[in-house]
Amino acid sequence: MEGHDPISPHFRAGYVTIIGEPNVGKSTLMNSLLNQKISIVTSKPQTTRHKILGILSTPEYQIIFLDTPGIIKPRYMLQEVMMHFASAAIQDADLLFFMVDAAAPGVRDRDLAHDEAFRRLEGLHKPVYLVINKVDLVEKGSLLPIIDFYSKKFPFQEIFPISALKLDGTADLVAAAVPGLPEHPPYYPLDIVSEQNQRFFVGEIIREKIFLRTQEEIPYSTTVDIVDFKERETGKWFVSADVYVERESQKGILIGKKGAMLKEIGLLARREIERFLEHPVYLELHVKVRENWRGDKTWLSRLGYRSE
Repeated sequence: MEGHDPISPHFRAGYVTIIGEPNVGKSTLMNSLLNQKISIVTSKPQTTRHKILGILSTPEYQIIFLDTPGIIKPRYMLQEVMMHFASAAIQDADLLFFMVDAAAPGVRDRDLAHDEAFRRLEGLHKPVYLVINKVDLVEKGSLLPIIDFYSKKFPFQEIFPISALKLDGTADLVAAAVPGLPEHPPYYPLDIVSEQNQRFFVGEIIREKIFLRTQEEIPYSTTVDIVDFKERETGKWFVSADVYVERESQKGILIGKKGAMLKEIGLLARREIERFLEHPVYLELHVKVRENWRGDKTWLSRLGYRSE
């Protein structure tokens, strides 16, 4: 392992899956733990569609974090695939972070029998840490009833009030997780932070900007397919992406009056892609209609949403 400090003879490596309902801050937590943006983040629920893998390595340990889509009851095939991703990540985990939002209304009074995320813990025989996020948004006194409520519902290994956004309590969370991992050599090289390729992240950046700039059903009816990705020694790199929607009316909204909406999305995406790739980029976006792509198994597979 040339170029790195020698690894510990008692090196630990394993998988930590982050699960919870939509919008509790799972992607923000993983990005914060890695000190790098791996998962896209918006204020809209169900932004994460894939099982996103992020790797935190030191000479003593390697934690492979799995960020999952927010647990819901699926209403169409894309959501079924997303829940398959989440289930697979739970099975792969050596331990889990179960996240809840301290600032969510009724967080300590909910009926957990109907909580889709909480039901995923039933029958699990692996350590689960309760992570109470967004504590910076609530009074400290309100945390005690939340801790009491959840500790009576499930035998959590430990409970961590944190603010993923402000990095409050996150170091303690990592320190507590490491002893729960098996002694094992690194699964990945110590100098990488994800197994996904550049094309995947570029597509996710474009999709994030669509989520940020559009409303109602538009972001959920949209997906991005990177059709061309050319690296060049000189000049700008070339990226061409097809953006699929399900109806002509959605296409019109996404393009906007005289192309204004698509131009704004493209500008925001290009700037972030250039920061990510550390290279100038020429970005082309083409909006296309593919009716009911979210319910079409063949098209879901073609677009990278494979459940197998």
